[in-house]
Amino acid sequence: MSCLKVMQIIFFSLLVSCYGAYAQVNLSGFASVNAGKVLSGDGVEHYGVPPTFLADYPLVSAYEKEWDFAPESLFGVQINANFDGGLMAVAQIVGRGVNDYDPEFEWAYISYELNDNWTVQAGKKRLPLFYYSDFYDVGFAYVWMRPPADNYTWQIFNYNGANLLYSSDIGDWSLMANIYTGKEDDKENKLLGGFFFGEQTREIWKDIIGGVVNLSRDWFEVRLTHMQYTNERYIGSQRTLWAGKDNRDGKFYGASFNADFGDWFILTELNLLDLEHDGNLDTNKLSFGYRFGEYTPYFSYSSMSQDGDSVVDGENHKTTSVGLRWDFHESAAFKVQFDSVKDNSFDFAVAGDSESLTFGIDLVF
Repeated sequence: MSCLKVMQIIFFSLLVSCYGAYAQVNLSGFASVNAGKVLSGDGVEHYGVPPTFLADYPLVSAYEKEWDFAPESLFGVQINANFDGGLMAVAQIVGRGVNDYDPEFEWAYISYELNDNWTVQAGKKRLPLFYYSDFYDVGFAYVWMRPPADNYTWQIFNYNGANLLYSSDIGDWSLMANIYTGKEDDKENKLLGGFFFGEQTREIWKDIIGGVVNLSRDWFEVRLTHMQYTNERYIGSQRTLWAGKDNRDGKFYGASFNADFGDWFILTELNLLDLEHDGNLDTNKLSFGYRFGEYTPYFSYSSMSQDGDSVVDGENHKTTSVGLRWDFHESAAFKVQFDSVKDNSFDFAVAGDSESLTFGIDLVF
């Protein structure tokens, strides 16, 4: 862990201690201890990739043919400092096995309630692209081992900026909306540099502006989202050009439709990323399961496909998953999951075909 990270964490801890007398400070946490291995797989020979299951794209959490606890195990702490008058400071610190458990600030923002309906926030937050973005690291909050990687695959997942939240009831419906703007400059992007290009890659998303609308009533919920941004990239010392331009625009569209009837449920997610000069990236997810008391068996299918005039053989892969969640404790769940990945591309192949098994315990405290 770098000295700068240590100093940041010590500074924040001292800040919380100093101002504890003026605010109600609440600590909460979450953890996942997971293990897995590839049972069989092809890898990608022309990239030198051995049989691999890429469980998490942005973090490059990958399993190979030996049992491994590091790729998806993590420990996190969230600190909420609640001041009078609707003012709050929030920080979330996460240490991941894939990063040798070095603690990182995932969230660090100030929140202020303008009134009963409106809240303004500013700082570092998760990009709310997907349904599970805000609690992606809290494995206890969802049924699978992890949200399907084919969907949750983008190389940028945080942003620095500001957002405006709105919540209200419209008749029998609950409404939540979020408008946000900001920028992210990742000077050492792990997915692009470490997995795809093989050298240090700086990924910049600027002029981000987006919105989310969430409507729910009884057993049904719908979530709609849109975001647009401008992308710049440096591979090594070279600036990437797209059709002669040193930047490109991206537009993201997403929709989730979920139904939960108590015993059984259906979860869906449909996303499209329209990339200037690179066509479209389409992803989708369909999951369903049934709760038998403490036990929840489930099935999931997800896919990503790339198309466009400039794409000869785009990224194209799909995953079929079956698993079981056992809520053996009110604050902990054991999960086991089998994943079968079909990677149908060549030039843009990610990790090839694979079959893998993962299991672990998620808990909150």
